[in-house]
Amino acid sequence: MRRFLRAGYRFHAELTNCSACRGMTVRLGVEYAVIGIDVGEAETEAFWRAFLRSLVARGLDGVRRAVSDAHEGLRKAIAQVLGCPWQRCTVHFLRDMEGHCAKSQRGLVKGAIREVFAAPDGAEARARLAAVAGGLEAGAPKVAGLLLGAEEELLAFMAFPREHWTKLRSTNPLERLNKEIARRSDVVGIYPNDESLIRLAGALLLEQNDFVARGAALPLARVDGLRAGR
Repeated sequence: MRRFLRAGYRFHAELTNCSACRGMTVRLGVEYAVIGIDVGEAETEAFWRAFLRSLVARGLDGVRRAVSDAHEGLRKAIAQVLGCPWQRCTVHFLRDMEGHCAKSQRGLVKGAIREVFAAPDGAEARARLAAVAGGLEAGAPKVAGLLLGAEEELLAFMAFPREHWTKLRSTNPLERLNKEIARRSDVVGIYPNDESLIRLAGALLLEQNDFVARGAALPLARVDGLRAGR
């Protein structure tokens, strides 16, 4: 179970997760930092609430936007603990829509929705969204309804400066990191306790940090304080 939460914009601040849950902040520009890691039995609202509270207790504040998929427990935890607006990951939304249309329609549906996200401003994006939903009503009515219903959460990123839109509308900047940790952790497979998994994941995160310190193009600038008390 490996899902990402990107929380907020500090100007932007990000959080991530998986069964070994990681937290990442992103500040103005392209500076990234992992701020937390924990392990949970399941991705429940209670787990996410406890994890986010641990970050707040350690000083996380000023989060202006949370970005994640539509995991209901995660959304509730964000609202309760961080109290910031939520952005639904546009990439996850597109993947979800594949299950609500015929296979032959997927390319057309995804291409049309991507045009909404490529709009130059919020007003144009909303106009495009309405037009796309109208065009899909006959051939893919479920997609049309879901698109209209998710308008605010999909276009929330447009409330911020345009130069940051690509960082705020999806969890994509974290996917490479997630794949690397998944690749390494799957080799071991079974861990005797939480601490052993955290040691491995934490070491990998520190390794990513070393790449950045040497000027490599990886999305992390600093990794410290991975887990309070560890």
